[in-house]
Amino acid sequence: MEEKISSIKALLKETEDANLGAFIQMYQDDERSGVQKIVVSARKRLNKLEAEKARIEQLKFYEKKYQDYEFICGIDEVGRGPLAGPVMAGAVILPKDCDILYINDSKKLSEAKREALYEEIMEKAVAVAIGVNTPERIDEINILQATYEAMREAISNLSQQPDLLLNDAVTIPEVTIRQIPIIKGDAKSISIGAASIVAKVTRDRLMVEYDKMYPQYGFASNKGYGSAEHIEALKKYGPTPIHRRSFIKNFL
Repeated sequence: MEEKISSIKALLKETEDANLGAFIQMYQDDERSGVQKIVVSARKRLNKLEAEKARIEQLKFYEKKYQDYEFICGIDEVGRGPLAGPVMAGAVILPKDCDILYINDSKKLSEAKREALYEEIMEKAVAVAIGVNTPERIDEINILQATYEAMREAISNLSQQPDLLLNDAVTIPEVTIRQIPIIKGDAKSISIGAASIVAKVTRDRLMVEYDKMYPQYGFASNKGYGSAEHIEALKKYGPTPIHRRSFIKNFL
C-alpha cells in the first residue's frame, strides 16, 4: 500500500536536519507530483542548512587564526544605551569543535531564536559567565568604565581561565590576558556572538522581572531603552531606583 502524501509531508516536518539527506534519498524516486514537491522542500531546507554551516565556518575565522590558544573567550556587552537597568557583559569559551548553528549578533536574531541559542550555548560551552554593573555605579564612574568593570567581572567569574580574549570593539583596561579587539565582533566571531546572546538574554529576562515591579514603564518590551512610552512614564511618574540618573536628566 502506497504511503500517503500527507504522511510524507508530516514526516518531513518531524525530520531533524541531520537526517534530511536520508529523507531525500528515500523519496526522490517517488514519481507522484505531491511527493516531488515535498522532496524539493527537503532539498531547499538542506541547502539552507549547508549555507548556514558554511557561514558558521566563516564565523570561526578568528578562533581558527588563534587556534594555538587552548581557551579562547568571546566578550561582549549589552545595555550601554538604556535609561534604566544594569549594563551586562557576557564571557563565553566555546569548545574547539563547536557545532552550534545560527549564532550571530544577538540584535539580528529573534527573541525565540536567542532563547533557544542561549540554552544550547549554556549546555555546550566550556565556560560561561556574566558580569553586571548597576545604575548607581554607571552614574558614579560613567557607562564606559562601568562596562569595563562588568567585562572584568565576567572574565573573573569564568570557571576556566581563558588564554585569549576576543572582544567586541574594545580593549579592556587592567586585564593581563592577551586581547584582540574586533570591530562588529559579534557578527564576525562565533565566541563574541555567543557572548552577546548570553548577555542579552540574561539582561532581557531581568528587565522583564523589573517590569513586574515597575509596570508603568514598559520595561518588558523596551528593556529600559528610551521608547516614547518609557519617556512619557518617566515624566509622569518620575524615576525608579533602577533608572540611571546621569542618563535621564534631560527628560525630568
